[in-house]
Amino acid sequence: MNSAITENGGNISVGVVMDPIASIKPYKDSTFAMMLEAQRRGYELLYMEPGDVELVDGEVCGRMAPVEVRDNNDDWFTLGDYARRPLAELDIVLMRRDPPFDMDYIYVTYLLERAQDAGVVVMNDPQALRDANEKCFIAWFPQCCVPMAITRRADTIRRFVDDHGLSVIKPLDGMGGESIFQLSPDDPNRNVIIETVTDHGRELVMVQRYIPEITQGDKRILLVDGEPAPYALARYPGQGDFRGNLAKGGHGEAVALSDRDYWICEQVAPELKRRGIVFAGLDVIGDWLTEINVTSPTCIREIDAAHGTNIAGDMFDALVQRVEANRAGD
Repeated sequence: MNSAITENGGNISVGVVMDPIASIKPYKDSTFAMMLEAQRRGYELLYMEPGDVELVDGEVCGRMAPVEVRDNNDDWFTLGDYARRPLAELDIVLMRRDPPFDMDYIYVTYLLERAQDAGVVVMNDPQALRDANEKCFIAWFPQCCVPMAITRRADTIRRFVDDHGLSVIKPLDGMGGESIFQLSPDDPNRNVIIETVTDHGRELVMVQRYIPEITQGDKRILLVDGEPAPYALARYPGQGDFRGNLAKGGHGEAVALSDRDYWICEQVAPELKRRGIVFAGLDVIGDWLTEINVTSPTCIREIDAAHGTNIAGDMFDALVQRVEANRAGD
């Protein structure tokens, strides 16, 4: 690892494990916001995709390329020459691959955990990425949530909907509003929807009581090292849809956090910090927590643009503190 942090931060190396950079939308991509901030600080910035991470003879390495980024929606990056380097040579690795959260994702976290053991600061903690499923993790905070069930049984789902009325059913490993359905007791398609989402009882799913305040926005609250950004992105459903996901035609507006939002953050933050989750996104509808996103939370760019915040800067401040602590222990 590098031996000292210079005054301008230039002696920090940051590896970013992400989906193909050529396919992102830079104007709304939070990983890109992180890369812009790392470059602004003078950090060495290195690009990898998940398939570039490997373990050979006990050493975790990455096929990585130096990358220059530009805040230009038509021409946003230039890659240098790829080289194979041990991850232990880096100070920070950002794991920013999007779901689906499948076995390949888990295997990469095993490799990143070995890098972490070698002294690399990995965000988020690899074990936390495995343990804190973005749907299931809300079960640790029942005081913040509407009634919900996690099951693969059709009879349990039907009984839940009969008891609670209009509900939402969704898979545990998706993102961006994929395969989310409404269920009502009198819906003639109810059984078909349950069969589809559970893959005929083979897949666990989440069922939650529907929250009508979705019309007032599905808020994404970003927490850095347990501290919430003062503004959330309220995502409003598009025409003819009940989902607030921007990927499904919703639109967003950056809004100040409410007292209830801050209370929810206070409930969740200690557990995030305990697990080493530096950057998380809470989804809140009305007064209720609906998801805790830890794999690749988004909405940095929209909030920063609206209110002049620098959420990626706050994130790197927290990560560099960990780098300094690691170096002090060398």
